[in-house]
Amino acid sequence: MYVEQRVYSLVPGGPAQYLLAYNGRPREIQSQILGQLIGVFQSESGELNQVVFLWGFDTLDDRERRRRALMADAEFAEFRKSTRHLLLKQESRLLSAV
Repeated sequence: MYVEQRVYSLVPGGPAQYLLAYNGRPREIQSQILGQLIGVFQSESGELNQVVFLWGFDTLDDRERRRRALMADAEFAEFRKSTRHLLLKQESRLLSAV
């Protein structure tokens, strides 16, 4: 199993705005396409104003195929465009089970 950790660093106050826009149809689309959502978290210490997503994938090929499908979804692209002004930095890490 592989876990993708995606960290979005947002403007001050951005996490609340981002999650308000995300919860609903964008979250539904992303969950349908990517599959195994392990969780969505907000930083409470350290670097603040971050939203962290953990997604599970069986293989790296599975992840690549699903992420490509998500990027091709027009409705999800509109969500990304509508929240881009909140985003300062994005990080992605692939973690493997040990």
